[in-house]
Amino acid sequence: MRTMIRVCIALLLAALLPACADQRTNGREIVVTTNILGDLTRAIVGDTATVTVLMPPNADPHQFAISAQTAARIERAALLVHNGLGLEEGVLRHVSAAEQHGVMSISVGEQVDPIRYRGTEGEGPDPHFWTDPERVRRAVAAISARVAEIDGIDANTVRANTARYLAELDELDRWMTERFATIAPERRKLVTNHHVFGYLAKHFGFEMIGAVIPGGSTLAAPSASDLAELAATIRAAGVPAIFADSAQPDRLVRVLAEQVGVRVRVIALYSESLTEPGGGAATYLDMMRADTEAIVRGLTAP
Repeated sequence: MRTMIRVCIALLLAALLPACADQRTNGREIVVTTNILGDLTRAIVGDTATVTVLMPPNADPHQFAISAQTAARIERAALLVHNGLGLEEGVLRHVSAAEQHGVMSISVGEQVDPIRYRGTEGEGPDPHFWTDPERVRRAVAAISARVAEIDGIDANTVRANTARYLAELDELDRWMTERFATIAPERRKLVTNHHVFGYLAKHFGFEMIGAVIPGGSTLAAPSASDLAELAATIRAAGVPAIFADSAQPDRLVRVLAEQVGVRVRVIALYSESLTEPGGGAATYLDMMRADTEAIVRGLTAP
């Protein structure tokens, strides 16, 4: 009898919890394209709305796609949060369609004073602003202001969540500065799989030697002459490590390391996607701490 009572109580609670959640959020859904922006948005929103993230863990923001059913869901969102600046190539048309249908949206990359880069696809704004905590601070403030415009949202809770997260970002920035200070100035040189750490280099005083894929998108491809030229640059600069995205095959990076003709380590970074819980970069803060330690390790090792 006790067992039956416990089962009944558990079933009753299971039925009530979704109703309680719906009451708190009042059916408000915020749709976010990438999982990094999704993590920032969840920190801001808390339980004042439902946050749906389109990009799965360990995915490539340049290449992930969504179903027609999910695309229709975007058009019913209370707010659409996307990077913009050409990052989410696989969902850009759905974002445009939602905006044309009057969905409130925010192109976060446009709010952070983006830097520009030049690659094989030409010159344009760099969408990878999240490698700079100061620009993420601007992004969080911009998302928070847009969330506060949603009808019926608990703006006081949103502001409190935002203030708390901004303080965490300030602490992250201070800690990263201290850790990078342990790298000798002549060794503060980065070679990555593609142009993704320009903001980090600018904010923390690194020199970008080059990228294996000479562009801001993983959809680009290097030529044999591109690799040979970069290999010569690496040899001349004495770069001890090449950094590759942990979610992508590093075959080209290893080919480049072999062409250099000297000992060059290939070190994985979480550059464009969060991981599942327990995967090493489940949150933005986790990702940046892990990447900082990997860069310090790669550039200080003998």
